[in-house]
Amino acid sequence: MPNTAAPVMRPVSAEPAEVIVHAALNAEYRHLILHAGPRATAARPGQFFQLLCPAPPGEAPFLRRPMSLYGADPAAGTVEFLYKVTGAGTRGLSTLAPGDELDIMGPLGRGFTLDCGWRNIVVVGRGAGLATLAPLARAARAAGIGVTAVLSARRPELVVSDALFRDQGAEVIAVTDQEGTSGPAHVERLLRGLVAEGRANAFLTCGSARLLRVQQRLAREFGIPGQVAMEQQMACGLGMCFCCVRDFEVGGETVHKRVCWDGPVFDMLEAVA
Repeated sequence: MPNTAAPVMRPVSAEPAEVIVHAALNAEYRHLILHAGPRATAARPGQFFQLLCPAPPGEAPFLRRPMSLYGADPAAGTVEFLYKVTGAGTRGLSTLAPGDELDIMGPLGRGFTLDCGWRNIVVVGRGAGLATLAPLARAARAAGIGVTAVLSARRPELVVSDALFRDQGAEVIAVTDQEGTSGPAHVERLLRGLVAEGRANAFLTCGSARLLRVQQRLAREFGIPGQVAMEQQMACGLGMCFCCVRDFEVGGETVHKRVCWDGPVFDMLEAVA
């Protein structure tokens, strides 16, 4: 059974945020930039927000929608999200225009942790993971940590976040289904090469169970630490409803953890892919 002890409260704000930029990034993804308060803009890589999406015509989204952080800039007072239109909530979100307000609650959850002893990390993402992992580019550069980003997508034009990583000095390796380079065997060869070159002090990943299993295998073989941002349907986002419980292997036992509260970032070797 999950741990039902009362959670320790963390600083969270619910506030109206003004839409500054809202535009299509490509055929699938939309980029949303909001002006928000200092608590929201202090969000860390891997954290998320609960967005109160407006109702699209003829629909009525009931719950807030969880959305991983794509970027936060305290100096500019902005937070950013990258999303695809997949349901009523995101259809409503897509109707927002610059000047509109969006009620956001966050930052929520536990994000990624960068160890100052790491010299180089490998970031591996696919799908929604391409957005979730993006804030690591700036955070790693600020910490003096080199980054190799392996970004996977169905087609080359859907590889988002690549320019962001490059702008922060990261090496980007794009792999796609269309080009036949995104399979686990090929990605494993790439990762083994980075390990051999001493450029993989840690793995940080999100978005693909198949690629997670590859990294877990290499992590155990070479003693490399890793973290994974887990994706899961959520309701409250605050750990109270236990809607997002998943199994994890800890010390040889299966334990239940809430993705929204205990994560969404976890020790990679504990995740059950």
